[in-house]
Amino acid sequence: MAQYLELSSIISKNQLGQRLDQGVAELFPDYSRSLIKKWILTEKVSVNGMMVNKPRIKMMGGEAIVVQVEIEDEKRWEPQDIHLNIVYEDEHLLVINKPRNLVVHPGAGCPDGTILNALLYHYPNITEVPRAGIIHRLDKDTTGLMVVAKTVPTQTRLVRTLQKRTNFTREYEAIAIGTMTGGGLVEKAISRHPRKRTHMAVNELGKSASTHYRVAEHFRAHTRLRLRLETGRTHQIRVHMAYLNHPIVGDQLYSGRPRQPRNAGNELIQVLREFDRQALHAIMLRVEHPITCKLMEWHAPIPEDIAKLIVVLRADAEEFSNLYP
Repeated sequence: MAQYLELSSIISKNQLGQRLDQGVAELFPDYSRSLIKKWILTEKVSVNGMMVNKPRIKMMGGEAIVVQVEIEDEKRWEPQDIHLNIVYEDEHLLVINKPRNLVVHPGAGCPDGTILNALLYHYPNITEVPRAGIIHRLDKDTTGLMVVAKTVPTQTRLVRTLQKRTNFTREYEAIAIGTMTGGGLVEKAISRHPRKRTHMAVNELGKSASTHYRVAEHFRAHTRLRLRLETGRTHQIRVHMAYLNHPIVGDQLYSGRPRQPRNAGNELIQVLREFDRQALHAIMLRVEHPITCKLMEWHAPIPEDIAKLIVVLRADAEEFSNLYP
């Protein structure tokens, strides 16, 4: 059965000079650039109220984009009996504590085995909600809290709240490489890397991105951070921390080779070598309930692998503090 889809947004000034298909793909990242190009060619995309069919036309910034299309249900989105760790649930929404090694949404190279497939199994009626109610995403190996809409009105209001950046707060715990002296704010636009298609990168012509961070704990050659997002770009925290030359421990895309403190003990060396995912966890989520308007807050405990890393880093710091008071 086909689903009618209407999307609307405004090309930002930062997208000046982009091709239409590139600009629209950045506005609506849930849809591939190839699919968006197809929509443009078949006159499903309007610019300032006029249908266009040329993906290469250049954007000036400020154009009103509207997409109107019917999408056939994707057969690969099959219900699958995958366990979900539910932190909170009512008739309107649910909050999930996502484990590592679990993709949120089917895509290239991962057609199933995702949170979306699990939602379709546990909540059959969620097929009526765009993207099975998924409002925001976490990377495959980032753990922590996600909110999911169970109804269309809930989804619409949560998306609007997220876009307005009001009453939708996401905080993360991370272990960064290197010693950071204090907190701050990174305001650097992000776009797809020009050569590495699986990477994102800081780019002044990209989409605006803001990350607040503060130091929670110092170690000898690492820093425990608490971060808060104002925006939710792909890989945002990972890209911003790498931009500061303090990439996240275990981040195979952005941190390069593992680094160890000087004269580190065998246990710390082993833990760092075996840490095979980014040490990043969505620890707190605060949202205004879209129906009751009550401000709600949830917390997810630090997962075992990051907790172990903190313990070992703390022991290393204490050992060398005792040696060199």
